[in-house]
Amino acid sequence: MAGYPGPVRPETLDHVALWVADRDTIADFLTERVGMHVVDRTDAFTLVGSDARRGKLTLFEAEGPREPGALKHVALRVSSLEQAERGLGDGLEVERPRAGELYFDVHEGLRLGLVEAPTEVDYDLDHVALWSSTPEETAGAYEQLGFAAVEPGHSASPRVEAGGAFVEFHRGQPGDPSRPLLNHLAVKVESTDEHIAEARELGLEIADIVDAANTYAVFVWGPERVKIEYVEHKPSFSLT
Repeated sequence: MAGYPGPVRPETLDHVALWVADRDTIADFLTERVGMHVVDRTDAFTLVGSDARRGKLTLFEAEGPREPGALKHVALRVSSLEQAERGLGDGLEVERPRAGELYFDVHEGLRLGLVEAPTEVDYDLDHVALWSSTPEETAGAYEQLGFAAVEPGHSASPRVEAGGAFVEFHRGQPGDPSRPLLNHLAVKVESTDEHIAEARELGLEIADIVDAANTYAVFVWGPERVKIEYVEHKPSFSLT
């Protein structure tokens, strides 16, 4: 199958959307201990991030309990890991698999990481780690969806890139939970209409098309039933 042409490649990894039963607890953790703030809150979701135009987490209200499924962890990029760790406070069990990285569990199966690397904005998205039964094949399939091929990072797992952030594929079984934690991955694009046209030409399975107040998006089913959103920010986009 041919891949997306260069002109319609994703610009950035815009957000990671999760289904959670207790979004307020997770949002409170992120705002009090991880340097984020609530960008938007509706009856259906809470959007949190350190900058509305950079990588964010969207917490959709859903029935629990949730199962991690394909999602291994979400890692945020910081300029000083030592300073960011102080902000976490006490009481967290922290894993340090490599220098410059640490990981911890938050709530409802959500595992977060902090990665020290040069960044314009602290707590921007660094990478999303997904379980995959065939990591190399899955990485190749994401290239067909517009992500750029890159060499493996410190974890040595295959990965792809969108605007300086990564999606990594770790060998493991994503399963098929009835109540998954991961809702979708979203990438920012210049033109959603171009992505709709390309998706139809490539024969991809379109899950939904949503024309909202500030955004216009198409959702496509990717490998191992991970949903990818291609989202265009309208001129009215004014979240802070």
